[in-house]
Amino acid sequence: MRHFKIMAVAVLITSLLYGCTDRSEAQGPPPAPEVSVATPLVDQVVDWDEFTGRFEAPQSVDVRARVGGYIQAVHFRDGQYVRKGQLLFTLDPRPAQAALASARAQAAQAEAQVALARSELARAESLLEIQAVSQAEVDQKRAAVQTAEAAVASARAAVRGRELDVEFTRVTAPISGRVSDRRVDAGNLVGGGSSAADVLTTIVASSPIHFVFEASEAVMLRYQRDARDGTSAPIRIRLQDETGFRWSGTVDFSDNVVDSASGTIRLRAVVQNGDGFLKPGLFGQARVAGAAPYQALLVPDAAVATDQARRVVYVVDAENKVIARPVELGPLSDGLRVIRSGIESTDRVIVNGQLRARPGQPVTPKTVEIERTPTDSQAPVTRAPPAATATPAGALSQRR
Repeated sequence: MRHFKIMAVAVLITSLLYGCTDRSEAQGPPPAPEVSVATPLVDQVVDWDEFTGRFEAPQSVDVRARVGGYIQAVHFRDGQYVRKGQLLFTLDPRPAQAALASARAQAAQAEAQVALARSELARAESLLEIQAVSQAEVDQKRAAVQTAEAAVASARAAVRGRELDVEFTRVTAPISGRVSDRRVDAGNLVGGGSSAADVLTTIVASSPIHFVFEASEAVMLRYQRDARDGTSAPIRIRLQDETGFRWSGTVDFSDNVVDSASGTIRLRAVVQNGDGFLKPGLFGQARVAGAAPYQALLVPDAAVATDQARRVVYVVDAENKVIARPVELGPLSDGLRVIRSGIESTDRVIVNGQLRARPGQPVTPKTVEIERTPTDSQAPVTRAPPAATATPAGALSQRR
């Protein structure tokens, strides 16, 4: 009886094990994971190098008087646009006019001396013919004429100098541009005629305006070779409160020396500024076109994975198996990454589901398309602090 029970239990255990094996074999291997694949987008792109720099005035002048004197009048409004030759200050001209009158009188006196010396020379030469005077006396008269003529030339030069002094009492704008505020009011005595003279105001030219930035030696060499081909590198600039690169210009100058300490060189771009909005000293972020437009393969930046020290993308082959392809990356373009080498335009790149993909393992590909999503480059925007107080707008028109 006991032997019968043992046999029954053994049969039951064997049946249970057999049933589990049948169910396991009926389920089969798990299905291949589903991933999204797409062929790279082929499009023309332009590489842009990014820099930071500041705007500078192409011309900047400290206005000084060429002669000293009292400021008689100011002929401009602070901050207005002035043109070259426009009257800015008037100095009291009377001292200069008096000096001019004195110089003219001395010139007239010198001319009278010349006339007298010439008359005496003519008389001496006529007397020499009848042997009434010696040759030595005639030579003396001739030397006196030459001395008097030199005195006339000196007197006339003094007159021209005093005329310039009178002209310099009118201080005019040496260049066209935006004038600063006046540093000296009417009635003040100012010095003039040297670099140490009082600065009356300053003028800066800002149309067009320069944008100056530092670039590496390698970047400079590329731009320099492009310039030899007759092309100027275009530049786009944004200010600190802007999200888009709205200001455009061209790189027109590079310094003649590379800084040996930093390995950089100063570059300059010309930017049109017809309305004068851009001011010298403003900070800006710039993008400079690094090369001519070229055909590029683009994939979503999320499709690029890191494999130790290299970058790879996962590609699905004809048997729907995953292959890891090492790639050389380029810049970002509207959220898509430029792939310089490593894949072909016909490859099926995994753009979604990389975590479920393993090299050499099969997947279930689902074809999608890569599309651009143009967006302006975002950056922190500096905002002005809130005002301290506010009043009703009607208060501005109320009289006290």
